Amino acid sequence: MKVLVAVKRVIDYNVKVRVKADQSDVDLANVKMAMNPFCEIAVEQAVRLKEAGQADEIVVVSIGSKSCDEQLRTALALGADRAIRVDTEDGPDSLSVAKLLAEVVKKEQPGLIILGKQAIDSDNNQTGQMLAALLDYPQGTFAFAMELTDGRVNVTREIDGGLQTVDLQLPAIVTTDLRLNEPRYASLPNIMKAKRKPLDVLTPDELGVSVAGKVKLLKVEPPAERQAGIKVGSVDELVDKLKNEAKVI
Repeated sequence: MKVLVAVKRVIDYNVKVRVKADQSDVDLANVKMAMNPFCEIAVEQAVRLKEAGQADEIVVVSIGSKSCDEQLRTALALGADRAIRVDTEDGPDSLSVAKLLAEVVKKEQPGLIILGKQAIDSDNNQTGQMLAALLDYPQGTFAFAMELTDGRVNVTREIDGGLQTVDLQLPAIVTTDLRLNEPRYASLPNIMKAKRKPLDVLTPDELGVSVAGKVKLLKVEPPAERQAGIKVGSVDELVDKLKNEAKVI
C-alpha cells in the first residue's frame, strides 16, 4: 500500500512570532522555518506503518515555493521514499491546497492519506476535511490511535467527550493529533541519503487547478498584553478584590 503524507513549511514553534510594522502579515525575514509539528507526526505514523510491513511506499507532498524543499528533504530523511512539491506562491488558502492535493491523490492513487490536523501558522484545521469532501473519501480526524486491518483503518479520535473510534474503508484520509506518536529525529546518514531521493516538482497548471484564493488577509495584530496576576492571602481578600476591584461579583 502507498501512503501519501502532506507536509507544510511553517515558522519553527520555538521562534517568537513578530508582526510587520504595517500589520500586513507576519515578519518572516531571517526567521527559522521548520516542518509543521502535526505534519511531523503524520510522517512518523507513515514510517511506522512501513516498518510494520503495512505500507510499501511513502510519498510526501508539499504546496509552496522552492523553500519547501528543505522540509521535504527532512521528511525523506525521516523515512519517506520520494517527494512531490506543487510549485506555488507561499500562502495559498486551505481550499486551494485541498484542490491541489486532490489532484495529486488522483495521480498517485495512495491507499491512505495522512495529514496533520492543522498547521501552527494559520491554525485553520480545514484542509483534511476539505480534501475528504473533494475526493468523497471517508475521514478520521484528530487521530489519537490508528490500526490497519484487512483494507480498513480503525481511527480512535479525540472528541470533547473523550475518545471515539471510527472504522473506515480504504482509501481514507486521517488527520493526526498530538498524542498519536512521538516523532523521531533524522540521523546523519539518513539526512545524507535523503539528498539522493527523488523530489518531483509539479505546477498547478499541470494539475488543472486554479489557486486564485478567495480569502484575503486584511490585517495582522499581536495579541493584547495581559496584566500579571497577583497572589492573595485569604479567601476573604480574594472575595474583596473580586467585588471591589474587578467588580465581577
